Amino acid sequence: MESGKNCKVYTFSKDGTLFAWGNGEKINIINVTNKGLRHSFDLPKAVCLEFSPKNTVLATWQPYTTSKDGTAGVPNLQLYDVKTGTCLKSFIQKKMQNWCPSWSEDETICARNVNNEVHFFENNNFNTIANKLHLQKINDFVLSPGPHPYKVAVYVPGSKGAPSFVRLYQYPNFDGPHAALANKSFFKADKVTMLWNKKATAVLVIASTDVDKTGASYYGEQTLHYIAVNGESAVVQLPKNGPIYDVVWNSSSTEFCAVYGFMPAKATIFNLKCDPVFDFGTGPRNAAYYSPHGHILVLAGFGNLRGQMEVWDVKNYKLISKPVASDSTYFAWCPDGEHILTATCAPRLRVNNGYKIWHYTGSVLHKHDVPSNAELWQVSWQPFLDGIFPAKTITYQAVPSDVPSEEPKVATAYRPPALRNKPITNSKLHEEEPPQNMKPQAGNDKPLSKTALKNQRKHEAKKAAKQEARNEKNPDLAPTPAPQSTPRNTISQSTSGDPEVDKKIKNLKKKLKAIEQLKEQAAAGKQLEKNQLEKIQKEKALLQELEDLELGI
Repeated sequence: MESGKNCKVYTFSKDGTLFAWGNGEKINIINVTNKGLRHSFDLPKAVCLEFSPKNTVLATWQPYTTSKDGTAGVPNLQLYDVKTGTCLKSFIQKKMQNWCPSWSEDETICARNVNNEVHFFENNNFNTIANKLHLQKINDFVLSPGPHPYKVAVYVPGSKGAPSFVRLYQYPNFDGPHAALANKSFFKADKVTMLWNKKATAVLVIASTDVDKTGASYYGEQTLHYIAVNGESAVVQLPKNGPIYDVVWNSSSTEFCAVYGFMPAKATIFNLKCDPVFDFGTGPRNAAYYSPHGHILVLAGFGNLRGQMEVWDVKNYKLISKPVASDSTYFAWCPDGEHILTATCAPRLRVNNGYKIWHYTGSVLHKHDVPSNAELWQVSWQPFLDGIFPAKTITYQAVPSDVPSEEPKVATAYRPPALRNKPITNSKLHEEEPPQNMKPQAGNDKPLSKTALKNQRKHEAKKAAKQEARNEKNPDLAPTPAPQSTPRNTISQSTSGDPEVDKKIKNLKKKLKAIEQLKEQAAAGKQLEKNQLEKIQKEKALLQELEDLELGI
């Protein structure tokens, strides 16, 4: 253990056997097993550290500075040989963003973005550029995970009316117009995030604009795109308007989860056809985390939300637990797929720093609070290679814990003085949407529309009320209730059999959809015309008419 105000950076190697940290004077590397010091480098200003995948190289970065007379500064990105401790190469790397070179998992190739080009080195020989990928103004690139053949996704921002684009290449085939494996262009993109799946078969691209021209959001505008190495691409249709907060691939590489939409946000799992498979409804969330084995998904609301988490079994789509980790600035799954780490770190939050270790069933197994005169800057699990921990069967029973549980204080809604002695009316600002299985059932092609869902629920409620009335008259006929633990499967209703009625239903749904769009425009601050306002007022009558038609009244 080392203490001091300048101990602000550390890193593990990918396999967890080496540990490097900076104390404001030196960068030290030790063996995790015997704590033996491997090397020490005089780098007092280093603020970023990273090991290459096979522990051959330690990359360090310190802020770039120029001298007072305007001459160029000294190289600030150093690559050290972990075995010998010698400096293999120094580069000038002005920006902290994407400072670290990217290696393939076997370290055969290593890549850096330099002056609108991606430079490739082979077998850690940094004195010779083996290959260059040159496109006008490459802004960002991401190497694919996994073994050979290596692939790279590159992003080029749009200029002078030309669209932005993301292209996928296979190393080292970069030449000629048909060299790219896939290409996707879009006009609405000031920056992008590119996410490879584990099998390196597809990339998800979150394209963002800094400003939302409709004025609906100060987050700017985001769209989600899917690009496969076989050349297929699609825009992922998100059923709710608003920002995209998070997108994550499952380790299976066959599905991904997106968290999106104005609060309360929706979360949906999509397959590789970009069709929704399961919708988690709406809730206070802005992040998603799959467990290392991909069998559990945590949806969470951190940052400006209260730290509520939902832990889901994604094979059976069942909710396991709903723990609350208030003020969390960091979340990480343990490599064993059983435990979770949440932490409150500086400089994001400088009070109540500390961390907790949870079991996914919601129990806090360990809690560490940092004294009020100190700060916690970084916390993480020791990494392990895939396959070290086998996947275990999911349990729903909370595991026992010696840590006393703290019930989070639930803030009550503000009530103006005039209403404080009056009964509380159960009015909600937002109507929460329940989870919904989107997998098409036999004989059904599409998931239900919002209106049809509402009508189906009303129909079921009426049916249940009739059944209850019958049971009260004759208690012996009461059926045993079906278990309610799994979210209900919503099945689209068949047609009425009367083409005239079906036509009327279709027209009514069309009108209701138009009203829904008008309401969204009004919510976004658009001034509606008189006839548009009149349309909105007819919604209730149209809903009633639709319900009567669908119930065959």
